[in-house]
Amino acid sequence: MKLGLVGLPNVGKSTLFNAITKKGIPSENYPFCTIEPNIGMVTVPDKRLNVLAKMYDTKKVTPAVIEFVDIAGLVKGASQGEGLGNKFLSHIREVDAIVHIVRCFDDANITHVSGSVDPIRDIQTINLELILADIETLQKRMEKTAKSVKAGDKDAQDEYELQKKLMSMLESEKPIRNYMTTPEEKAIIKGYFLITDKPIIYCANIKDDEIGCNDNSYVQKVKELANQEGSEVIVCCAKIEEELSTLTDEEAALFKTELGLTESGLDKLIVASYRLLGLISFLTAGEQEVRAWTITRGTKAPQAAGKIHTDFEKGFIKAEVVSCHDLVECGNYINAKEKGRVRMEGKDYVVQDGDVMLFRFNV
Repeated sequence: MKLGLVGLPNVGKSTLFNAITKKGIPSENYPFCTIEPNIGMVTVPDKRLNVLAKMYDTKKVTPAVIEFVDIAGLVKGASQGEGLGNKFLSHIREVDAIVHIVRCFDDANITHVSGSVDPIRDIQTINLELILADIETLQKRMEKTAKSVKAGDKDAQDEYELQKKLMSMLESEKPIRNYMTTPEEKAIIKGYFLITDKPIIYCANIKDDEIGCNDNSYVQKVKELANQEGSEVIVCCAKIEEELSTLTDEEAALFKTELGLTESGLDKLIVASYRLLGLISFLTAGEQEVRAWTITRGTKAPQAAGKIHTDFEKGFIKAEVVSCHDLVECGNYINAKEKGRVRMEGKDYVVQDGDVMLFRFNV
């Protein structure tokens, strides 16, 4: 999974990126400090892996990972190339979801590119640039489709009608993600690679002295907007997240307790990302390795097997399945099998989050 961090300059993108990847990239207080997209991998926290590792006395633990891309600050006019915008827009097209960092605090020492703090205006500025970029992309698509329509292609006519509906939304300054699609339309739209079709998480960046307090007026406005859109929102302090990333696990746990935090901003972001994209994890366990595999909710056993190796999917026969909870409760795999907790599942089995799976296949 790849998430793109976007937002106006100086809203805390690079600071948050430093925190979640522990990668020391520049985050100085001036626009366009980030010119090339910084990419980093971060592991997905999963306590189940450590429990299984002890049970199997495994040699290797491999958690699921998320790729974060810190995309440089966009400004008004980015869709026409302002602020090196075209280059940055191309990077956004490559991500699975957008994490829109929004400044929700006042600080006279940190420059705001628009001269004042207004999260709704900032969100609208970025959204409009992405919409304008999509209009340009869709116009090119429509020109090609129109030629096919003139040539008598009936399927092209249906697609052209869909494109007109999408264009109408964009011209009304509404993102494509809000368009209610049929499964067939969704597959077609996916092939257009429209930026505003991507799901979005708003990350409201607050000051450290507001942690544990009620939402300030800026955060409240962001949540109201997200509620109208059906988008996700998390609230965090990028500065504190960066401090936490420099501490040991024990020190970080103590620091979070002092701040009254039950989970870090990274944890909240990962949970929100999985929920937004409809993702879950199944597990494989043995003496050689304990590993988490990320799949889309609703994935069936053969396709889950294919995440490990294409041969597993091609030659899929059966899958031995036990929930991690049941396995831990029973103490080991043999006990779980004796107690009837291990099941044999076929091709139609829908994998559940936390399933520990062993695939049988023949190629």
